[in-house]
Amino acid sequence: MGSESDKRDTERVLILGDLQGEIMVFEPLQIKEISRGGASVETRFPLALNSLHELRLTLGNRSVVLKGRVAHSRISDVDQEIVTYRTGIEFVEPSDRVRAVIAEFLETLKAHRSGV
Repeated sequence: MGSESDKRDTERVLILGDLQGEIMVFEPLQIKEISRGGASVETRFPLALNSLHELRLTLGNRSVVLKGRVAHSRISDVDQEIVTYRTGIEFVEPSDRVRAVIAEFLETLKAHRSGV
């Protein structure tokens, strides 16, 4: 049986020293407030100020993926060993489609709350 390197289409080069990277992992969050320009969310983990994140939001029966920048973050609750963070996310250059989905979602929420 061949080695793993026999199965690769491209050659890997050994890194001598230290080369850092990051992996994106989707973690659940609670959307507490939302507007056309951003959202207030709660997470079980801290988010670094000014960091950029890809968000997947389910708005009614539609989902959107967009980028957001952390505008502020703080601890909002501590319950035994569970820490909850409240974070303000500013949406970064959402596409026209994403803007339309958010706007439609907000209008639907307002209409339901006013009894229309």
